[in-house]
Amino acid sequence: MFLLCLVCVCSFSVASASAFRVGDQGTEIAEIQGELASLGYDVTADGDFGPATAEAVKAFQAENGLEPDGFVGETTYSALLGKAMPEVSRGSNYISRRVVQTSMQYIGVPYVFGGTSPSGFDCSGYVRYVFASAGIYLPRMADEQYEVGTPISTEELVPGDLVFFSTYEYGPSHVGIYLGEGSFINASSSRGVSIDSLYSSYWGSCYIGARRVM
Repeated sequence: MFLLCLVCVCSFSVASASAFRVGDQGTEIAEIQGELASLGYDVTADGDFGPATAEAVKAFQAENGLEPDGFVGETTYSALLGKAMPEVSRGSNYISRRVVQTSMQYIGVPYVFGGTSPSGFDCSGYVRYVFASAGIYLPRMADEQYEVGTPISTEELVPGDLVFFSTYEYGPSHVGIYLGEGSFINASSSRGVSIDSLYSSYWGSCYIGARRVM
């Protein structure tokens, strides 16, 4: 029997579409990193917006009276570089790869009701933890995660999409991360973090839809 994912109220935040964030790549990112480095922050101007760059951005924001969210929006960009912000070019494929790679690191972690860390996860806690590592912050509840991003059909699924199931009650009560080729990874009460088939008799019967949040 699959136990419910923990239901609790929490805030939801994602980067604005007009902000540079983790996963973005290019010359604009290298310029941001170069300026941060010149100001003494511990970051390399390699053009790849990773966690270290996000931490440097947060530190810069905190020291300049800005919200320390790690995203380089218009206000942060202007404060850092002293000019208008260019159009954002987002590396979504990079983010998807990061999400999938991170998700696989926790195979075998036990299921813990209410768990939100590698010592034990429930379904939505696991998904939230994995996506946070890529700079994407999701709500805590599976049914709230179901409201995020864009709904997609089964035919449109790509690795990194969220897949949802109606298990212990009507509506989205279980969530996993699609890996490709009909497989997804999830924290289930019977097996902990493990890989399952979207088309198995059990999961296929309770599958209710998917969302793309990247």
